Amino acid sequence: MNAKLACSDFTFPLLSHEDALKLVSMLGFDGVDIGLFEERSHLWPSREFEDVRRSARELKKKLNDVELEPADVFLQMAMDFVPYAINHPERSPRQKARDWYLKALEYAAECGCAHVTTLPGVHYPDETRADSFGRAVDELNWRVARAGECGIVFGVEAHVGSLVPRPKSTERLVQAVPGLTLTLDYTHFTKIGLPDSDVEPLVKYASHFHARGARRGRLQTSFDRNVIDYRRVVELMGASGYRGWLGVEYIWIDWEHCNECDTVSETVRFRDFFRSMK
Repeated sequence: MNAKLACSDFTFPLLSHEDALKLVSMLGFDGVDIGLFEERSHLWPSREFEDVRRSARELKKKLNDVELEPADVFLQMAMDFVPYAINHPERSPRQKARDWYLKALEYAAECGCAHVTTLPGVHYPDETRADSFGRAVDELNWRVARAGECGIVFGVEAHVGSLVPRPKSTERLVQAVPGLTLTLDYTHFTKIGLPDSDVEPLVKYASHFHARGARRGRLQTSFDRNVIDYRRVVELMGASGYRGWLGVEYIWIDWEHCNECDTVSETVRFRDFFRSMK
């Protein structure tokens, strides 16, 4: 396997951030996915962005102290992904989303991270899906351009409840925005009962990858109950020339039954599985 292994800092929310990073390092990962999730991760963007450079330098020092590389900076602006979706019909939330995105790029660059992820937007029921989609395309084109100016790769994660909840709509979005990539997570498609074969066409667009157990009806489940064929996924990644990070992304949150797994044990099991493929 050519991909480098990372683990999310938000996998261990009950620990302090310093201890979460120490644990990621102790588990033998080379990289860490940094969650900037307002009101639900160690690092809230509203706090980190008060002084972007100082905050990013503090994070870089923490990472250096435990010998971890930043694999991704993942920005989410609220507990609910609707109020500040990038394609919000109102100008003010869209402008705030742009402002925070620019700060996320600066933050990533300052802490030495070459990849930033956001969510792709939602369909607002008071307008047509085409209008929501078109506004997302406009906003994503702007974001791709800004990321390119910073030398950063920008990806979106198609997810349950997003504008692009299925592989075909996800591919249509990526094809509509030159330079856009995916932070690809099969589990959002597995949860709604789609087979791996439906997701496979998206691998060639991936610049970052999330992995955990999932099955129909469960966005997150144990290694033993997982139905995603990650051996084939890794083979497809190799065939497509993928050279990015593979992030083991268990989460512990009271949403979609995601607080029902032992995140330490399941992370270790996936770590060992992926290591066995090297």
